Amino acid sequence: MTTAKKPAIKIGLILLAYIAFIALGMPDGLLGVGWPSMRAGFQVPLDALGFFMVASTVGYLSASFASGFLLRKMGVGGLLAASCGLTGFALLCYTIVPAWWMMAILGLLGGLGAGAIDAGLNTYVAANFTEGLMQWLHASYGIGVTLGPILMTFGLASLNTWYFGYRVVAIFQIVLAITFFLTMKMWGAKPKQNDSKEEKNITEYKTSYKETLNQPEVWLSMLLFVLYVGAEMGLGAWAYTLLTESRGIATKTAGFWAGSFYALFTIGRILAGIYAKRLGVNKTILIGAGGAIIGAIMLWWNPAPLVSLIGVVLIGFAIAPIFPALMSGTSARVSPKFAANTIGFQMMSAGIGGALLPTLMGVFARRISLETIPVFVFVLLVALLVVYLLSMKRTNQLKLAPVLESHPAE
Repeated sequence: MTTAKKPAIKIGLILLAYIAFIALGMPDGLLGVGWPSMRAGFQVPLDALGFFMVASTVGYLSASFASGFLLRKMGVGGLLAASCGLTGFALLCYTIVPAWWMMAILGLLGGLGAGAIDAGLNTYVAANFTEGLMQWLHASYGIGVTLGPILMTFGLASLNTWYFGYRVVAIFQIVLAITFFLTMKMWGAKPKQNDSKEEKNITEYKTSYKETLNQPEVWLSMLLFVLYVGAEMGLGAWAYTLLTESRGIATKTAGFWAGSFYALFTIGRILAGIYAKRLGVNKTILIGAGGAIIGAIMLWWNPAPLVSLIGVVLIGFAIAPIFPALMSGTSARVSPKFAANTIGFQMMSAGIGGALLPTLMGVFARRISLETIPVFVFVLLVALLVVYLLSMKRTNQLKLAPVLESHPAE
């Protein structure tokens, strides 16, 4: 292969990764709009969605946890081809099966596929591309989540069926699976003969899960994702209810500003892709966490409705670059030897944080007051900043240790 072709191949692969992340976000956007029609079709109660969501989450967490092992066995291209194929199969079968219990099984399969795609692409981009490209990868997910409701709305309004949205995305996933299969050899070079750790790609290490989980830095890294995703999804889930039911803000106004949370979230990641390389991972995370904490204080303080509304969108804009930056910085926090396994663990932790902490916010809101939500978000963001600073301190100590050993005190 000529050197001239290599940059073109890399550009092609990163564009394919972005398209895959758009496809990853689309099913999440389909479900919210399609659920009333799906529920009526299957003749199940409103809360039956929880059964489906639990199955999907179990699949997602399992695939995320096992992603390091799967990457070693299948390679990046093989894992992505199989995962997209599995996801496409599950989405297509949603529109065919006659009974709701079958949907739960398919939800498990869909979760397995989504978890493997998410962890596989994050690992690949973290290993091979810059922080800015990682930001744009996650902005692509936001595009997918935005397109999903548009597809489902078109199907319901023009074709009077929820099948349309899922079938379109299923075909999209199957085409991606075929594309990943055909480009499988391009997604990862064979391990180098040289055993030098500095020259290895993070996907080339064959580190056991046990050894990885024995590293305190890995657990700190997992905790960062629990806290971050809990704060992001918690505010995303409860902002509208807080603004309307506790703050007395008009539904249209609250809906616009709560919706702006995710709009600015996507814009923030697109912009971060431009300036992230200049700032670096640490500054990006520290600035983002600091801005989000200021937004949380504004939301908690609430001297006037406008301050609350600005607080919500400030949090969305400020935290936008944090998740991709944390993912890009995995190797620096835990060392390349443990990075591939850790990225999978981080994705699993993100799923746990996204499921557990917003639910806990709801418990506090029901038992005490909706006004506990901004306090909860503030505490999570401060904890995120503290844990990240602790992680940085440990990383610096680990880097300094070999220097001290080679130059002992006289």
